Amino acid sequence: MTEIALEGPGKNALGTLLMTELRDSLAAAKGGPVLITGTGDAFSAGLDLKEVHSATSTDMLRFLTLLTEVVVALHHHPGPTVAAVNGHAIAGGCLVALMCDIRVCTDNPRARIGLNEVALGLRFPPRILRIARSRLSVAHQTEVLLGAGLHNPVDAQRLGLVDQLSDQPLQSARDQLAALAAHPASAYAAAKRALREGSDPPDPTEDARFLDEVLPVWSGPELKQRIAGFLHR
Repeated sequence: MTEIALEGPGKNALGTLLMTELRDSLAAAKGGPVLITGTGDAFSAGLDLKEVHSATSTDMLRFLTLLTEVVVALHHHPGPTVAAVNGHAIAGGCLVALMCDIRVCTDNPRARIGLNEVALGLRFPPRILRIARSRLSVAHQTEVLLGAGLHNPVDAQRLGLVDQLSDQPLQSARDQLAALAAHPASAYAAAKRALREGSDPPDPTEDARFLDEVLPVWSGPELKQRIAGFLHR
C-alpha cells in the first residue's frame, strides 16, 4: 500500500511541484492500493493561486495540463484509492479527493469541502469537468458545480463529495483501504475499469475548446486582478 501526504504552502496548495509529486507517486504505486491525505490541518485548500497569478499563458497551459494529468491518473488508477480528508478540501483539493474510490472526511464542522471554481470566476478544463460530473449524482451536480459553495462535512456527505465522516479520518481511511485491498487485485481493477467506462470518452473538440475558451480565462487580466484581491486580503 502507498500513502501519499499532500504537503505544500498555503494549506497544501496544488502547485506545479506538489502536483508533479502526486502524479509521480501514483505512477510509482504501479496500480496498487493508494491512500491520499493532507499534512497539518488541511487536505488541500486548492490550487496555488500565487503561481496562477504569476503564470504566463504558456505557463498556464503547462499548469492546467498537469492538473488534468493528475485528475485522469487518479480517476483511472486500477487499484483501490481512498482519501483521508483531514481538513479543508477546496476546488482542486476537492477534485483530488473526489477522484478517489472512497472519501473519509473529518467530522470537524469547521472543515470546508467544495468545488467553488465558478464562484472564483474559473472555468473547468473540459476533461476535468466531464470526469467530475461522472463522480457526482445528477441530483447534486447543480448545487455542487453551479452553486459553487463550500460545505461543512455533514453537507458534503449529503452531496456525495465525501462518503464517511470520522473523528479519526486517517485511521478510518486506512481501514477502508485495507478492506478494499483484500479483494483480488485483477477483479477489483476489472470492475473499476467497467465502472469508469464511458465517463471519459475521447472528444476531439476538447483541445480546441480548452485553447479557445478556457486557457484565455485562466491567463487573462480579469482573473489575475481577482486573484490579486484574494492574495491581499
